[in-house]
Amino acid sequence: MPANPPRRLIFLSLFFAVAGCFAVRFSEAPGASVGSLISTLIIALPTLVAFWRSLGPRIAIPSLAALSALGFAVEMTGVLTGFPYGRFYYGDALGPKIAGIVPYALPISWTPLVLGAVAAARPRKESNGLQRALWVLTATVLLAAIDGVLDPGAAHLGLWVWPGGGSYYGVPLSNYAGWLLSSALATALVLVLGNWWKHACLFPGLLDSCIVALVFWTAVALSAKLPFPALLGVALLACFVIRRQRLGIPDARRHTGRRI
Repeated sequence: MPANPPRRLIFLSLFFAVAGCFAVRFSEAPGASVGSLISTLIIALPTLVAFWRSLGPRIAIPSLAALSALGFAVEMTGVLTGFPYGRFYYGDALGPKIAGIVPYALPISWTPLVLGAVAAARPRKESNGLQRALWVLTATVLLAAIDGVLDPGAAHLGLWVWPGGGSYYGVPLSNYAGWLLSSALATALVLVLGNWWKHACLFPGLLDSCIVALVFWTAVALSAKLPFPALLGVALLACFVIRRQRLGIPDARRHTGRRI
């Protein structure tokens, strides 16, 4: 039967809808950078916990380590060379950076989005070679679409900066070509390491960080008067909520006795 959103997800969504409006209105408030780091961790926790409990530590630990390493490698390359996203650099709001280049907190914000997109893109039919390729493609497109909501708002808040600007609310289109590449690599890596197609059921909670992040960044887009990112955010929210309701969990219930 469908998995209805738990109260904690509803509460977090309402809280971060308000937080998104607050972030735009009071972006220069004292302690904004600390608040950004704490918010990033809170948003990430639901999916990280669900991933750990759904696939177990033997899969979760190497998967998270590999995703973190991939994220740092791609972002380091991006900042230093401009490939694959285009020229940009990180602001100070996300905290200390490795060699002054990429924030240490990067995996906390990026990894849950990858896991959520992979869970949301799970095919309904048994996974053969074609279905697995479509799984990677669908998750990749979902991640690039999420960035279509996230990046304009993040640029508006100064979390990262595009010195040359860009045609999509100050973000260059090369950024989205880069996201397609990095997302495809991350999705394939997660699926191979986790052997996801052998798991009959996945926890709906895997999608929760994506939902809360989309609520926050949609609120940012609305408050910053970024119409297309806001509309895209609403559409993606509807998609993820529907996918969450349809994600089967009978095996997870038998093993844990409760829904997460």
